[in-house]
Amino acid sequence: MEQISVSPVFIGRGSELATLGGALRRAVGGSPQALLIGGEAGVGKTRLLEEFLCRAERDGTITMLGNCLEVGAEGLPYAPLVTALRRLHRRLGAELERAAAGLEGHLARLLPEFGEADTEPSDEYGRARLFEQIARLFERLAAEHPLVLAIEDLHWADRSTRELLSYLISTLHRSRVLVLATYRTDDLHRRHPLRPFLVELERQRTVQRIELSRFGRQEVAAQLAGILGVPAADHKLVEMVLRRSEGNPFFVEELACSYTGGCSVGMSDSLRDILLVRVEALPEPTQRVVRIAAEGGSRIEHELLAAVLDGPEDELIDALRTAVGANILQLDKDGEGYRFRHALVREAVSDDLLPGERTRINRRFASVLEAEPSLVQGDQRPARLANYWYHAHDPARALPTALEAARAARRRHAFAEQLSLLERAIELWDDVPEETLRSTLRPPDWAETYPPCCCEPGECDAECDRLRLVDVLAEAVVAARRAGDRDRGLSLAKRALKQVDESENPLRAAWFRMNRARMLGHLNRRGGDEELGHALRLVEGRAPSAVQADVFALAAGTAMLHRATDGDLVLAERAVAIAREVGAVGVELHAQMTLGAFYTEFGEPDRGIAALREAIEGARKQAVPDLLTRGLNNLASMLGQLGRAAEAVELAREGLAVAGRVGLLRNNGAILAGNLAECLLLVGRPAEAAAVLAEWEDDSRTEVYDPYLHRLRGELALLRGDLTAVRSYLDRSELDAERDQPQHLVPRARLEIDLAGQLGRPLDARSTLLAVLDSPLVLKESALAPLLARAAGVEADARGLPAAEPGRAAVLDRIAGELERLRPTVPLQQGWLLLARAEAARAAGADTEEHWAAAVAPLRRTGLPYPLVLALFGAAGRAAAAGRREEVGELLREANELAALRGDAGLRREIARLAERAGVARALAEPAPVQGARAEEFEPGGAAAFHLTPRETDVLRLLADGRTNRQIAEELFISPKTASVHVSNILAKLEVSGRGEAAALAHRLRLFPAAEPAGAREAAVAGA
Repeated sequence: MEQISVSPVFIGRGSELATLGGALRRAVGGSPQALLIGGEAGVGKTRLLEEFLCRAERDGTITMLGNCLEVGAEGLPYAPLVTALRRLHRRLGAELERAAAGLEGHLARLLPEFGEADTEPSDEYGRARLFEQIARLFERLAAEHPLVLAIEDLHWADRSTRELLSYLISTLHRSRVLVLATYRTDDLHRRHPLRPFLVELERQRTVQRIELSRFGRQEVAAQLAGILGVPAADHKLVEMVLRRSEGNPFFVEELACSYTGGCSVGMSDSLRDILLVRVEALPEPTQRVVRIAAEGGSRIEHELLAAVLDGPEDELIDALRTAVGANILQLDKDGEGYRFRHALVREAVSDDLLPGERTRINRRFASVLEAEPSLVQGDQRPARLANYWYHAHDPARALPTALEAARAARRRHAFAEQLSLLERAIELWDDVPEETLRSTLRPPDWAETYPPCCCEPGECDAECDRLRLVDVLAEAVVAARRAGDRDRGLSLAKRALKQVDESENPLRAAWFRMNRARMLGHLNRRGGDEELGHALRLVEGRAPSAVQADVFALAAGTAMLHRATDGDLVLAERAVAIAREVGAVGVELHAQMTLGAFYTEFGEPDRGIAALREAIEGARKQAVPDLLTRGLNNLASMLGQLGRAAEAVELAREGLAVAGRVGLLRNNGAILAGNLAECLLLVGRPAEAAAVLAEWEDDSRTEVYDPYLHRLRGELALLRGDLTAVRSYLDRSELDAERDQPQHLVPRARLEIDLAGQLGRPLDARSTLLAVLDSPLVLKESALAPLLARAAGVEADARGLPAAEPGRAAVLDRIAGELERLRPTVPLQQGWLLLARAEAARAAGADTEEHWAAAVAPLRRTGLPYPLVLALFGAAGRAAAAGRREEVGELLREANELAALRGDAGLRREIARLAERAGVARALAEPAPVQGARAEEFEPGGAAAFHLTPRETDVLRLLADGRTNRQIAEELFISPKTASVHVSNILAKLEVSGRGEAAALAHRLRLFPAAEPAGAREAAVAGA
């Protein structure tokens, strides 16, 4: 088997790297630092150190690395420093020798490469002199480059090494030196000499101590993916490795090595040998107790262990005391039982058992527990009993106990564990005799099959009175969906469909196809429409049933996301009515949530909100978590679109809390977090929105909703003016056309248009708009009006640019036509519509004060800073053009406050520029203009607001006409080089990145309203 000793990619440890980086920066600044890194064996101390040292080396830092050796109790004197100096001598050679000049005699005591050792006596001062010479060497090296001294395995360090480190840390006061040391926390027994040493060091101000924790699921998944060389590790493999390794990276590597080598027991021989060394050193009676305890579980109750052993109590106590003293077993936190020091120690002991021995021990555990259920806590009993019978290889008893344990897991919303137990039951099914199945298994209260037999009403037969494999598969499909393992759910549903005859039981076949459609939709995969269409054909025209209602509800909900029509609304109403008729409360609530969305979309928001609220309360009463989170998610999204973002924030927070409580974060936590972040942006709380999104950065749970979250991160990047990041997030948020939905496509297009406007690329913005309008998707009014408003705004900013003129009239007509068909019902949508009309009028050079006032009025009623800030800014621009300074000041002051609330750096700059040009800069409570500026320099249309010289103003006027540097030079009788310098200065003062953006800004702010654009300007805009 190929040995994989180190993961090929570095995983996690972001906060620890940040701590190390901060310590190095302080050391570089002349404040020496020391950092002690603790952690259990295999937790990744070495890997963290190597990663940090590599990064430090790339930044020009000299690094030294040495290892303490395990030789007896105290190790070898100065071994790590000798190793570090020898490695450094090989790398630096002459540079190190120059730094050691005059110190060679002392240093040669450690490293012969420095020459002959001095002949000074080895008295009580000799060590102090040696320490001082080493400190001086470090000071000389650090004078040229920052220096990092790293020592590994400090728990094996000899006393001299510890004292040398203490001396260096205490005496290097102003040198650019960082001292690092790692040690194993699990090796530090009560009397270990490192304990007082660490305590003493921590008293110093420049010393920090951190302890590495084990990996969580996300890090284990990433580590496995790196080791196996795949984009993402299999979910079941991740769960298995996480459970067995308990997050210890070294154990993860060993288990991955076993996996790649096909090791069926899941553990390599080398790892098992390492873990069994201490066990095999125990007396035989103690080993017997440890072997039996290993089969009892990760925690074993004392009374249960005593009952299974059924021997003298004194002998058991003596054996347990020995095992605890050897640190094989540990007392649990309650003091009523025992646990192994590490789960893999228990597994190694268990794997070392003979097959018959293991079966006998598990049968004994199962029999004792069945006879005396009180020996374990009630909530653990079903799973423990199922596990014992399973490992006792008794399928007839293991199957019913697995089903009972699965039901218990479902009651606690432990869906992943439920799925695991159900899959175990499916595995055992064929090994149980038919007569046993008939006599011992009855249909439980399966909550997700409608009813368990899915027969037509009144057509149940004797077979419906017993539990069948297809019933277990149905429950497993739902458990997989709830656990977020939809790939597994798809496979289980496919397997179930092979057992169902569609002609005999069309409702059951429709149920499985409906669930496949639902999961394919969640995964953004193709095939869902076909599965749903098949299900619709199977249920149409049949007697009312829960399955029929559910299929109708899903079909209506799917249409709602893509192409909602009046017929789909009718389908949703039929779903609610049928579910109510047959008493399928869960289906009724799902359908009612869909119907509420239809009412809102079709112009009855109050009715839609009422329907959703009623459904949410029903879900609370029914205690169905995925129903409740869906309702909260939908209502939060709906209220956000209606302008009631403050309410939406609280609902999204509640949804996240519910999802976290019941283990549904993997399922829909990401979209709830996205809704929360989006609503926080609407109410002007960008820092909170960023914090919410940061919690889902690179989170394996977000796979399906990554594009949505990336688009929101792009929104935040746009606010802070990081246009490169906006582009990156937009690229990562793109879906293929067949999977895109209007609710994601339109906001993404709006962000594309905003970015194009910022970059001075109106043709790109126009292309994006037309691509959306020409798509076959049915666009929602709530999303379409903002898109049209922003597109019209970019067209208005580009007015007068010849490159943008071809096609302008057509696109403005298209915008006007789309606006005409909109029928907004709430102030936010009305405001967006009126804002779009105002921007379109500005693009045509025909905007009036009435246009902007009409947009401001409804937007004020929403209480939201956005898009009110855009309407205020537009109104201020119109007032400035009319010369009404007092009104301009009031409008810009309010707009500036709202832009600041949103964190919109770009808009604040635009507001400041307009304020300066209008002579109302003081109204913003910003720093006053540069002293000596004359009031007339800030008249509308002036370029002096940007502190351009007269010559730069002339150059900008020609640049805005699209002139090249050579053409500018010829026009102004200057050299092309001088023209180039002026252009560079102009770009810096305007705070823009290119000529096209500068030209667009000049036109947008009407810096040269009387200028007639020249044809050459097309080239500048097209190339911007």
